[in-house]
Amino acid sequence: MIAVLKHELANYFHSLTAYVFGAFLLVFVGIGAMIYNIQQAVANFEYVLSFVGLVFVVIIPILTMRVIAEERKQKTDQLLYSLPITTTDVVIGKYLALLVVYLIPLCIVSVYPSIFARYGEVYLPTSYGSIAAFFIMGAALIAVGIFISSLTENQGFAAGIAIPVILLNYYSVSLAEHVSATAFGSAAALCVFCALLGLVIRILTKDKKMAYAVVVVLAAAVWAAYILNSEAFEGLLPNIMKKISLFERFYTFVSGVFDLTAIIYYITVIVFFLFLSVQSLEKRRYN
Repeated sequence: MIAVLKHELANYFHSLTAYVFGAFLLVFVGIGAMIYNIQQAVANFEYVLSFVGLVFVVIIPILTMRVIAEERKQKTDQLLYSLPITTTDVVIGKYLALLVVYLIPLCIVSVYPSIFARYGEVYLPTSYGSIAAFFIMGAALIAVGIFISSLTENQGFAAGIAIPVILLNYYSVSLAEHVSATAFGSAAALCVFCALLGLVIRILTKDKKMAYAVVVVLAAAVWAAYILNSEAFEGLLPNIMKKISLFERFYTFVSGVFDLTAIIYYITVIVFFLFLSVQSLEKRRYN
């Protein structure tokens, strides 16, 4: 794992990836600090981080699109499979390298609240708590990006999928106000989710029968539950869209509340998508 970490860091800092990522993040944080903390004289640095959240839609795909997709395209992943390390070591090594690249500009950003505190009343616990939450939210999005990159050999396609996925998650709470809150609409949406899950299973396992079986079983379970108790599906779809938002949970920290459930949720997302990434590589390794 350490060897993979060092190799990935060398690649990132010998190319433009790490520098472009850091520049994007620092530029947007600088713009937000200028607007909120300097021009409007707002002492809350955490508002800057909430303003910067949307930039993840662009910078996370830039950072993660090549992490596995490029290896598969150039067939260098075969070299990794020949090494005396597990697939889990490969994925974790690559993930930790991305976290280092992400952490470096955040270390620079973490100096900003201390600077502003010299010229005004800045509540540092909330500012640094928000920076920590900003980091772990980005870590969760990076895990999602790694999984998407593991599904394809095309960097552009990986970025093209990651951008709408992150964008949908960013606006999921706003969209929840416009989707159907009826029981039937919620049941139909869950069936669509079952179909997407079956598609992911088919991609990972190449087993059509298993994928179809999972879709049929889950869809049948959804409709059976709908027939038995349709009232339980009332407003279910909007609630799910609000609950899955990574960004909405971050805003709790911006409000000055330390939400332990949000931290647990982020860690769960990280573990889940890294596990899926391992399974995706394992499938290719044995094929």
